[in-house]
Amino acid sequence: MPLAPSLIPGFATRDIETPQVRIRASVGGSGPPLLLLHGHPQNHATWHRVAPRLARDFTVVAADLRGYGDSEKPAGGDGHANYSKRAMAADQVAAMRALGFARFAVVGHDRGGRVAHRMALDHPEAVSRLAVLDIAPTATMYARTDKEFATRYFWWFLLIQPYDLPERLIGADPEYFLRKHVETQMKRPGAADERVFQDYLRCYRDPATRHAICEDYRAAATIDLEHDAADADARIAAPLLALWGALGTVGRLYDVLETWREKALDVRGRGLPCGHTLQEEAPEETLAELLAFLHEG
Repeated sequence: MPLAPSLIPGFATRDIETPQVRIRASVGGSGPPLLLLHGHPQNHATWHRVAPRLARDFTVVAADLRGYGDSEKPAGGDGHANYSKRAMAADQVAAMRALGFARFAVVGHDRGGRVAHRMALDHPEAVSRLAVLDIAPTATMYARTDKEFATRYFWWFLLIQPYDLPERLIGADPEYFLRKHVETQMKRPGAADERVFQDYLRCYRDPATRHAICEDYRAAATIDLEHDAADADARIAAPLLALWGALGTVGRLYDVLETWREKALDVRGRGLPCGHTLQEEAPEETLAELLAFLHEG
């Protein structure tokens, strides 16, 4: 696929070949390496308001997860294994190594935070510091599911349905589903950048992307829970910053810091006055927290 200009000012877009899949990323800046991982339904352009400032101090790699954006979209595999967070984390470690970075800090929002969580467990030698944005651990959220959570996060239960029910339903009107999804999760009016939303929509209109997203969620409800259960006693060694939207679902339903203290040895963080997408809704507040945390290292 031809490389389009980066939607992140000052960044160059490139394809990175790994042993597993091809990863699309935008790279900019200089200094210690920093990997940014987006969530659903975004792609790496979600970092457009924070990456340029981070690039003053760091070499920033804003990557598309496998299946998302313009990264490669393999078949789901047996038991959805190709979209396990273990597989998705391995992609990003390999991509960073291909760029010359064996050890780096990671910031992950939403699904990207779940990939980063697995990365810190599977590749502790690679992760120097970890920030997770607006998530509690996957296993915790499933274990504590109640009516309010299931209502607010209905797509967790829609997207895990067998092929091809969710793919076909969303495919009937991808723009409607995507716009409602984004607008419902954002709590600061006008925070969405229409140009960036159109790039999300460009990717979401691709049936391969929609299928990969469903496989990501199917994996989260199956093989990822198996991996989490096997590592139930493991703790993330890297310092962990948890930020969340105080006006969103995660901030209202969970004691976020306590959920991460069950999974990591060194945890700090706070809620910010916004909804789910901190980097787009509250970029200045998010930057202040990230820069303070990243410069500790």
